[in-house]
Amino acid sequence: MHDDDEPVGRVLGRRQALILLGAAGATLTAAGSATASATTPSAGTPEVCALDCVVKPEQMEGPYFVDERLNRSDIRSEPATGQLVPGTALAINFTVQKIRQQVCTPLPAAMIDLWQCDAYGLYSDIPSQGSSGRRFLRGYQNTDQSGVARFTTILPGWYTGRTLHIHVKIRTVGTNGRPYEFTSQLYFTPEFGAAYLRTDPYRRKGPADTTNSRDSIYRSGGAQMLLRPTQAGTGYTADFAIGLDLSNTQVGRPD
Repeated sequence: MHDDDEPVGRVLGRRQALILLGAAGATLTAAGSATASATTPSAGTPEVCALDCVVKPEQMEGPYFVDERLNRSDIRSEPATGQLVPGTALAINFTVQKIRQQVCTPLPAAMIDLWQCDAYGLYSDIPSQGSSGRRFLRGYQNTDQSGVARFTTILPGWYTGRTLHIHVKIRTVGTNGRPYEFTSQLYFTPEFGAAYLRTDPYRRKGPADTTNSRDSIYRSGGAQMLLRPTQAGTGYTADFAIGLDLSNTQVGRPD
């Protein structure tokens, strides 16, 4: 197994989160939520908050995070040269919600960092990989008033012992007034990954040596962190909505 990540908790699907939040058989309701059900509710009826996952507690962290403080939406380029790394474009649209008393509302000004390997399995600014001083495929965005932040990246490559994934860290302030961090990873279905790895430039390296089912990190909650990209021109786009319990100090501790 490649020395990549250490599980530190788990990510719960919405049904599990409802039970732990004391809302079994109920629904999370949305107040001004950008991810609420498209169905228009009748007067006095709460909207359903459509989240991909609710974190309680954190899932995992890894050693390849470098706090570059690169405020940018398109993370594909090397800042020193402006050159884009090769790979198929992927737009990720995040919506971040805060959950309190079974109600979810948009979380503005949350700092979302993304970092990932390139099409050949390499990370930037990692001395052991010979990439010191380079900063491709790293960057952050702050969520807007609707809790939304958008990124343009590439579909990731792979390296020994890990399934396909993209790292994500969300930083905000907890209900105790202290810094709050949530760190995890985003994954892809095996079918989707197998298909794009047969295209350039990924096919030069061949199929990944580890699938989701064989990845011990993925098995600790990765099924709740799946991206489901759809084709958009020559690239892909994916939406991901996440709910944070900002009173959970176990999650909020610095990673």
